[in-house]
Amino acid sequence: MVDDPEVLVSTAWLAERLGAPGLRVLDASWYLPDAGRDPRAEYEAAHVPGARFVGLDAVSDAASPLPHTAPGADAFGHALAAAGVGRGDAAVVYDAADGGPFSAPRLWWLLRAHGVRAAVLDGGLRRWRAEGRPVEAGAPEGAAAEAPALGARPGFFRDADAVAAGRAQVVDARAAARFRGEAPEPRPGLRAGHVPGARSLPFPLLFRADGTMKDEAGLRAAFEAAGVALDRPVVTSCGSGVTAAIVNLALARLGHGDHALYDGSWSEWGLDPARPVETGEARA
Repeated sequence: MVDDPEVLVSTAWLAERLGAPGLRVLDASWYLPDAGRDPRAEYEAAHVPGARFVGLDAVSDAASPLPHTAPGADAFGHALAAAGVGRGDAAVVYDAADGGPFSAPRLWWLLRAHGVRAAVLDGGLRRWRAEGRPVEAGAPEGAAAEAPALGARPGFFRDADAVAAGRAQVVDARAAARFRGEAPEPRPGLRAGHVPGARSLPFPLLFRADGTMKDEAGLRAAFEAAGVALDRPVVTSCGSGVTAAIVNLALARLGHGDHALYDGSWSEWGLDPARPVETGEARA
């Protein structure tokens, strides 16, 4: 793969730069409740040397009634500072999911949305360890950095009204059975189905068996098989705006320049009886 420090980097790239001034490594592991995993405990058991843990709750808007909503710039800046990310720093973000990055792309997207240079570690901690690279244990208490001066950049997020306007293709990263309305939603009160006109592209289809992202040809084939036109704008969606960012990561990898993330995702749309819902396969 070709390393891109603003999108995706290899384990070899990171290994060569560990400890470099201004490069921060962040463990952004998070799992659905039914996974039965404790990301903080796993981080303390083993993480990339020097990595700091950034929990998803710490970079979500606690005042929002929706899960994992993007925080304001000030709150996000203070969360980054607490993790040692200061002004002018760049970041490499990873998680410890088994099938490829799961939650790390969400933090990567937030960083980009606030003007912080960042990349996702291809294959995450699973690949790092499979290659025999070093890990360390414990909960390092590094010094907090001076909070970076952040400002939310326009164009990274869309709301429900913008999605309903239909100017962009909606690409849904949830499992196909949830998209079709055949599987129950994990959050109470949500209707089953998808945004009318949306395309289904379950995020695991963007990864190889070893958890690394597919090459350009493989990514293009996945989008084309889902009926997504790569010469048109895209808005990504999922259950709560986390795995949707994986689709944004793949689009960035392809050089697609007009894509955003629907932050409310199905947690908002599926709960609002005023929003129409479709079930079954994506319509041609």
